[in-house]
Amino acid sequence: MSRFSFRRAAAVQAPEPAPALTVVEAAPTPAARTRSIDDELLDMRLRLHARLIEEIDLSKLGELDEGEMRRQVRRLVGDFAKDGRLALNTLELDQIGAEVFDEMVGLGPIEPLLKDESINDILINGPNQVYVERRGELELTPVRFRDNDHLLRIVNRIVAAVGRRIDESSPMVDARLADGSRVNAAIYPITIDGACVSIRKFSKKPLSFERLVGVGAMPACVSEFLQGAIKARVSTVISGGTGSGKTTLLNAMSAAISHGERLITIEDAAELQLQQPHVVRMETRPPNIEGKGEIRQRELVKNALRMRPDRVILGEVRGEEAFDMLQAMNTGHEGSMATIHANTPRDAITRLEQMVAMGGLKLTPESIRGQIASAVGMIVQVMRLSDGKRKVMSVSEITGMEGQVVQMQEIFAFHRIGTDAEGNVHGEFRATGLRPKCLDEMNRRGILYDTANFDPQRAL
Repeated sequence: MSRFSFRRAAAVQAPEPAPALTVVEAAPTPAARTRSIDDELLDMRLRLHARLIEEIDLSKLGELDEGEMRRQVRRLVGDFAKDGRLALNTLELDQIGAEVFDEMVGLGPIEPLLKDESINDILINGPNQVYVERRGELELTPVRFRDNDHLLRIVNRIVAAVGRRIDESSPMVDARLADGSRVNAAIYPITIDGACVSIRKFSKKPLSFERLVGVGAMPACVSEFLQGAIKARVSTVISGGTGSGKTTLLNAMSAAISHGERLITIEDAAELQLQQPHVVRMETRPPNIEGKGEIRQRELVKNALRMRPDRVILGEVRGEEAFDMLQAMNTGHEGSMATIHANTPRDAITRLEQMVAMGGLKLTPESIRGQIASAVGMIVQVMRLSDGKRKVMSVSEITGMEGQVVQMQEIFAFHRIGTDAEGNVHGEFRATGLRPKCLDEMNRRGILYDTANFDPQRAL
């Protein structure tokens, strides 16, 4: 007898005979034949899933380990297929068993995509179209859902796990998976062709500076400079477009922070993977169904300053919390870090100025720029190139004010030379020849850096 607890004693009755999987239409095309078989396999999987839910006492699932659960589901699938006289081979039974298991306790059809470490993004455009991004290129997958209701069940399973909700009155949601992967979902009435889900996956092993150097995101000397600046408590903003690798770089840079410091992270959906032992993670909260109870980043930043942090790390600055972040950097929390959406370092300064103004404070543009110049020490610009690769494009230092303009000097830059026939972008990193002001602070803290790397005559 299975270790599963059944609601009905006695042998499981066979389900109604399912239609044979063999396509009988006259001379079908290979594509039509494949789609017909896929349709029937999908229908069968969902029928078996519904039947297993009826037969199995789900309260007993927690008593079994995953391997035992998979074996029991596989056995029951085999029994159902045999009783239903379904012509399936062992490989097909194993596949259906795994899919039924994923439907029961995982995220259904997309579970294999989540386990594929070569995939960076999963983009679901309704029940019949699922794209993934591998190595910067989009690919259409054969994965699909039975209908929009099937997709909505998976979406609700995701958002319910983190205490969020999604329905017609609140048709957009930001959430996260257990591994920290970022999820955004939108449903009717704001989407026309079914629910749309975007999942930004994060590696189980966060990218380190060594790995970023290895994949060509930056040269070793730039990596060493960034690590030295972090140890010297230079407040840093990472700027870039969507999907450019801002959070990945922030994770890598945070690894250089001393394990003796107290860190507080503030995010819309917790996804940072800091390696230090003393980390307090905070997350915003959307309003409830009555439109109350919302907790924004600004309130979290204010509260974080009362929690004795050594550094505050914001997943992304996108609104009026920018002023509180600048205040934190100016009042004893040097070395704090954040990301921001901007195309150039100068644009990042302009966006910070605009976001401070969003707070409704009666500050002149000159005073806002003064706050930025005294708070932010370095801006690191990242970009996703046309070949899909992410690179650090510029490392710039803010040196102060001159008149009404925030002064900034570029230390390192990536120069694009050209693109080959296969679409790969070629270029080289070079120093500008300017000696950064923060080098003095690095030297005072005993952080040695080879000044020969600032020679603009050689490629890095």
